[in-house]
Amino acid sequence: MNQKKLLIITYYWPPAGGPGVQRWLKFVKYLPEFGVQPIVYIPENPTYPIVDEGLVNEVSDKAVILKNKIFEPYQLAGFFSKNKTKKISSGIIPNAKKQSFIEKILLWIRGNLFIPDARVYWVNPSVAYLKKYIQENNIDTIVTSGPPHSLHLIGLKLKQELPIKWFADFRDPWTTIGYHKALKLSSYADKKHKKLEKEVLNSADTIIVTSKTTKTEFEAITNKPIAVITNGYDVEKINKQPLDEKFTMAHIGSFLSDRNPKILWEVLQELIAENSFFADCFQLKLIGKISQEIIDSIIDFQLYKYCDNLGYVSHIEAIQHQRTSQVLLLIEIDSKDTKSIIPGKLFEYMVSERPIIAIGPKDSDFAEIITSTNTGVFFTYNEKERLKKTILAYFELYLENKLQVYPVGLQQYSRKSLTEQLSKLIKWE
Repeated sequence: MNQKKLLIITYYWPPAGGPGVQRWLKFVKYLPEFGVQPIVYIPENPTYPIVDEGLVNEVSDKAVILKNKIFEPYQLAGFFSKNKTKKISSGIIPNAKKQSFIEKILLWIRGNLFIPDARVYWVNPSVAYLKKYIQENNIDTIVTSGPPHSLHLIGLKLKQELPIKWFADFRDPWTTIGYHKALKLSSYADKKHKKLEKEVLNSADTIIVTSKTTKTEFEAITNKPIAVITNGYDVEKINKQPLDEKFTMAHIGSFLSDRNPKILWEVLQELIAENSFFADCFQLKLIGKISQEIIDSIIDFQLYKYCDNLGYVSHIEAIQHQRTSQVLLLIEIDSKDTKSIIPGKLFEYMVSERPIIAIGPKDSDFAEIITSTNTGVFFTYNEKERLKKTILAYFELYLENKLQVYPVGLQQYSRKSLTEQLSKLIKWE
């Protein structure tokens, strides 16, 4: 059977670590089973803020990989402050009141000189390279994946020059993403972002988004078809490990400044003060990139002595911690702009069989998923007493060795099922 060729244009690819790489790494893994030949176009010399060499082994041997050199301003900015540049590149933006002069300058440059982002210099070389490749290899369908949203500009230009079908995949929104307002945008820059966003949304043949709220937001800008294909979980072959002996509450993934859940720190501080047994058993596990503001708050609430800050670990290690921790924490920024964000780790959390405590804005899309799958409890930022009662209830179940969840309806979020949806969309559109 002849397979349909699909050109996938993405920035994040192994050895890149973090959540941005997982979506298309897994789609590429399963696409050949549904009659699609994946051809993946990536930068040859990228500047990845997080690296996970173990993910290289997960790349499908059925994928064709194309590489082309990229110039990135982050490579130059690193000469001035490598650490600050790396943090901003990975999305960890300090609170405005605590930003250093260098951080303010870097954010202003990032937001106003590189529109839509610092990978914009890859657009024209990529169009020249891919136009030739598409014509020589009889490719009629492409996908661009953002952020970085510069990659959608590659799709836009290819669409203008070639008779191709273009799917624009938005892993996150564009102008309503949480950090967009932190970029110190001038009026001109803000208008240019919105103009480019509108042009992309009205030029692609089909838009793919990861949440219903993003679909609703985009429907106000375009009449083009919009498909919702969420992120998901994959079947990971990991030997079963015993649960942590302590009552561990683990946050796995980047912990950004604006996600600082002071409601949680208050509750934990009170439980420790009121219950000496809780204090003896409790441990807070932090796994991933953590902003200094989060650490400062943990210190302010006298929780640091209970904290095990493990830093960034490989994806496979993160999965192990998800399955051995007593409770998993999922925190999103308390803003209407983040209602559409469904963190990729949610789906891995859901198959870990550990209860999730999630905190986010009212009417969050991920709240509905957690509730419908019976995988945990969602709280808004003003439900302190309910949060406290739930943690105490989980602790009592932990003491009885009965802390467990019983998920339902997870199969729809498996990477294989989601790839089947994608393959039908690509082949039938």
